[in-house]
Amino acid sequence: MVNINDVQALPATSLLSPQESVLVLIDYQPQMFFGTTNADRGEIINSALGLGKAAKIFNVPVILTSVAAKTFSGPMLRPLLDVFPGDEVIDRTTMNAWEDPRVVDAVKATGRSRIVMAGLWTEVCISTAALSATDQGYQVYVPTDACGGVSAAAHANAIRRMTQHGVVPSTWLTTMLEWQRDWARAETYEGVMDVVMAHAGAYGQGVAYAHSMISEAAVG
Repeated sequence: MVNINDVQALPATSLLSPQESVLVLIDYQPQMFFGTTNADRGEIINSALGLGKAAKIFNVPVILTSVAAKTFSGPMLRPLLDVFPGDEVIDRTTMNAWEDPRVVDAVKATGRSRIVMAGLWTEVCISTAALSATDQGYQVYVPTDACGGVSAAAHANAIRRMTQHGVVPSTWLTTMLEWQRDWARAETYEGVMDVVMAHAGAYGQGVAYAHSMISEAAVG
């Protein structure tokens, strides 16, 4: 039973914070997109870009990794690379990124305990890495709208399998808003609003409308 005298205005310990988070983006490559059918591929790309830009706003370390870029899958999505100019992309041979020591070492080097992980395909490269990291003590969060699988069933089953083992499903927008959490955090407010207007669909249009109305009222 809850002792109401002990209740405080504190966030749940399970909530993401920028200071504890690291973002791992996996295999956003042409060959992987060719086989993705569970959702509109343009929407997956939009979600991935929103997630990447959000991480940059909050200074969350980002690890980029691809699979067989030169021999099979092609380079990582150019608009995503443009968000992180000059960042190394760790190119692997293993489908499970957590079996590549370079990826694991990059995560360890951040000192962060919570991994936000997204990419293609949900049922292979995301689920195997998420389950592996979870087994080793990390808390893993997967924005599922920034992930894609070869079928709706494969994507859904992968999410179900991950959640059964403690991985937390989310969305890219939820992740960003959880990092922000308080609109009084002025240092990241404008950046968040810019990402919302660019990538958050109807919500973004609403924000753009509100901004325009406020600007017009100020002029008037």
